[in-house]
Amino acid sequence: MFVRSALFLSAVLLMGGCDVTTELGKPCTLVRKATAEEQEAQGREVVEVKEKDIAAEQDFISFGSLECEDLICVRDDQSPRSTDPEAPALGYCSKECVQGTTTGCEITRTVDDVEVGLKDRMTCRPLLLDQDTLDAIRAADESFYRRTFGENNSPYFCAGSVPAASGT
Repeated sequence: MFVRSALFLSAVLLMGGCDVTTELGKPCTLVRKATAEEQEAQGREVVEVKEKDIAAEQDFISFGSLECEDLICVRDDQSPRSTDPEAPALGYCSKECVQGTTTGCEITRTVDDVEVGLKDRMTCRPLLLDQDTLDAIRAADESFYRRTFGENNSPYFCAGSVPAASGT
């Protein structure tokens, strides 16, 4: 029995030193809940968001993206856009984070050239309404809140921030 416990403890300690690779920052397609007509026509509960659906210089958060382990796809206002208004809107995988922390939003996976700039500016910041407003919406109408925001209870997500201006 002691040998098994020692082996288990050793395995846990060894795994603690390994870097965990997440999908944070991985490219994904933004989706939204399908209307009843779209569900009937396409047989899907979610549909792709098109470029024309997102205003320029706007943050956009999408819940339900199957391309991301946490089902959250984000496009910040600095993300590249397609010039084709009918093209699917692309973003990157994100996750909830804790306000004021300096860890948790690091991109640990190998990134391609497009993602390199994102890796340098990823931070924990609010993308939804403030916490008090989210709480008030949930208290007023729980079912509406769940249909709109799902199980997410925080306005804070890992997202690219505007790069800080460098001084000379």
